[in-house]
Amino acid sequence: MDAEVRDALETDAESLAAIADVPTDVMRNVVHDRTVRVAERHRETTDPNTDADSADAELLGFVAFDVRGGTVHVTQIGGSAEAVERLLGEPVRFASNERFDVEFLAPMSETEVQEAAERAGFDRVGDGPRFLGEETVKFRMDP
Repeated sequence: MDAEVRDALETDAESLAAIADVPTDVMRNVVHDRTVRVAERHRETTDPNTDADSADAELLGFVAFDVRGGTVHVTQIGGSAEAVERLLGEPVRFASNERFDVEFLAPMSETEVQEAAERAGFDRVGDGPRFLGEETVKFRMDP
């Protein structure tokens, strides 16, 4: 995947909200309250009057995570299957450095997220709780 991963900024909230299908204010709070990383691809510009740094960037996905009780919990993830797979590496790297494990729940209907998790090395460890009326699958990794 040809993209860069960086820390999310408050100015990303609108794009993140569109990916997550939630209000912008919710994602603004997530950016403030969690560790949030985004995958973005810079669009090429052919305008010679445009600075390279001001090239438009397209957000491909995001991951939000926090730590509770020695476990890194992925609290939200979204975007393209490739972005999700790459972004799952962010909480894994953090967990590995801190000697924590990583857990997250994927809605049963989001098969692409589940497949990306398995490709990223997560193990399916059973059913998770119902969230907003939908069944979830629990994934875990001990890096």
